[in-house]
Amino acid sequence: QVQLVESGGGLAQAGGSLRLSCPASGRTFSRYTMGWFRQAPGKEREFVAANSWTDGSTYYAYYADSVKGRSTMFRDNTKNTVYLRLNSLRPEDTAVYYCAADEAHYRRISNWDYWGQGTQVTVSS
Repeated sequence: QVQLVESGGGLAQAGGSLRLSCPASGRTFSRYTMGWFRQAPGKEREFVAANSWTDGSTYYAYYADSVKGRSTMFRDNTKNTVYLRLNSLRPEDTAVYYCAADEAHYRRISNWDYWGQGTQVTVSS
């Protein structure tokens, strides 16, 4: 069982930046694919970014087009924590952001195994 607890959300100004954190329990964190998703009011949950191993020692990040070029997802395996940094914030980034984990490689995930409770991000114009 993996427990995920997101933090770092809050109110931000358009054009600003924020960093979300997601520490995870579990002894094999380095082997998990980690992901960020978000759900805006009245909309379905959507993919934001994922970080998955490549050859066991390096990782590759995948990004949704909506955040590509202004976001960075990275992990610190010594702290069992994954981060999402969002720059050039826009009002449409307003959503509840969820952290997710799965033991499979990103390209083989259909339904993610574990989810956090989410953290609210509100971007004002």
